Amino acid sequence: MSSESLHIRTDPRGVAYVSLNLPDKRNMLSERMIAELTEMAARLGADPETRVIVLSGAGKMFCAGGDLGWMQAQIEADRATRMREARKLADMLQALNTLPKPLIGRLHGGVFGGGVGLACVCDVAIAEEATRFGLTETRLGLIPATIGPYVLARMGEGRARRVFMSARVFASREAVALGLVARAVAAADLDAAIEAEVAPYLLAAPAAVAAAKALARALGPRIDAAVIDDSIARLADAWEGEAARQGIAAFFAKRPPPWVASSD
Repeated sequence: MSSESLHIRTDPRGVAYVSLNLPDKRNMLSERMIAELTEMAARLGADPETRVIVLSGAGKMFCAGGDLGWMQAQIEADRATRMREARKLADMLQALNTLPKPLIGRLHGGVFGGGVGLACVCDVAIAEEATRFGLTETRLGLIPATIGPYVLARMGEGRARRVFMSARVFASREAVALGLVARAVAAADLDAAIEAEVAPYLLAAPAAVAAAKALARALGPRIDAAVIDDSIARLADAWEGEAARQGIAAFFAKRPPPWVASSD
């Protein structure tokens, strides 16, 4: 099954393989992809035949983050539109985070910005050893707002602060140390590592798996309506700021933003 930005296939065991399918755009989170991921979570989450979901990315990387054209449109929009668009992203992340099915991330190439958020809402993520990661929002004058609750829930505040604000790119070995991914393996071993995560769920009662996941979420860090609303407001605030305007304009102009020191 394919849509505009996702490819979905389900094997006879009930394992659904969902691939971000905009490889020419580095699987950036477009408005369409956000909507289709939200719909996928609702549909597969309610499907009694689906036992496990594996999330991956087509092409050279898992996900390069938010679509910058979509972000640029928010800078030019009014406050109500910014809030509405930010909520779409937040709702998608929460839909994936609360899926009543196990969600396993298969990461490769690059995982940046919102892609890190997708990795953090997976119950477990496995990466190729060569994968690069980065919460790169501050380079653009933005902040990792709507993904923030999930990043902090996955890494813990202390570890997250090592990479949350600096926008530095880090390797898979550090991603493991940060708790972002469970394991980093050779490219040739990635499919086997994913299968090793899938197989135990096929021996467990689906209703019990769903209940145990809901319990883990209830006992874990609070990500409720108030937390999500705050992240939405903070993203809208960032979109309204002059730094975001300058940063995204510089990106499209292929020049450094004004806060990058000149080498002259």
